[in-house]
Amino acid sequence: MEQFTHTLRPNPQMSAARLADYMAASEQARRGIVQSCKYRPTVRVVQHAEARAAIKAAFLAGPLDAKALKEKADFIRNKLSDSVFEGEVNDHNADYVAKFAEVAWELDLPAAVISAGADFPAHSMNGVRVTFATDLSLQRVTKTNRVRTGGVVLRYAKSKALSPKIAMYHSAYAFGRMSQVADPDVGEPEKKLCIVLDANTAQTYEAPGNAGYLYKEMGAACLAIAERWAAIKPPPGAVVKGG
Repeated sequence: MEQFTHTLRPNPQMSAARLADYMAASEQARRGIVQSCKYRPTVRVVQHAEARAAIKAAFLAGPLDAKALKEKADFIRNKLSDSVFEGEVNDHNADYVAKFAEVAWELDLPAAVISAGADFPAHSMNGVRVTFATDLSLQRVTKTNRVRTGGVVLRYAKSKALSPKIAMYHSAYAFGRMSQVADPDVGEPEKKLCIVLDANTAQTYEAPGNAGYLYKEMGAACLAIAERWAAIKPPPGAVVKGG
């Protein structure tokens, strides 16, 4: 019986992170990004869910404690696993937390109340369904008693610092999307509170001054993605379910 290697997404869809990757990529790399979003591997892919949860919990518990983060990394690494793959997942998640523990002392976030992140409703940008979530929510009150809101998105790639250009687009998207769904009676998104945090370096990237323009630019790029989606072929040798 033929084994499927990929599952087809017939309709254009990608996460805000992948859209930011696309915006910062070369034309050749862009095609690969769209291909990876259209044809999803059926093999299990290493996820960083446990590492992200650990770091979010550390923020919510109060001042970051590097020692506690390192202990959490050790706990994840030494967990019993039922397969080689599960062991690899544990190692990757442990590396994520351990690396952030090393650089956490360098972190410089704006003064704000930190709370749990939020999942935002997926929406269509010129035919592309874009998904977005924050890992943490931020809120501050101005001297004139106005509430300003934002969020932190964690990004991590093993042994590789985040590209500032990718971070610029990702934070711009965060500001743009939060502005779309904001309730003026609750609070107004603020660029300096819409942050992408590189867990490799503790570098923070707030939404740039031209975030509104970049958000529109991403919308225009989505139109091009939607138009080329049907023409994108699967990877060589792929056996596609739904194709």
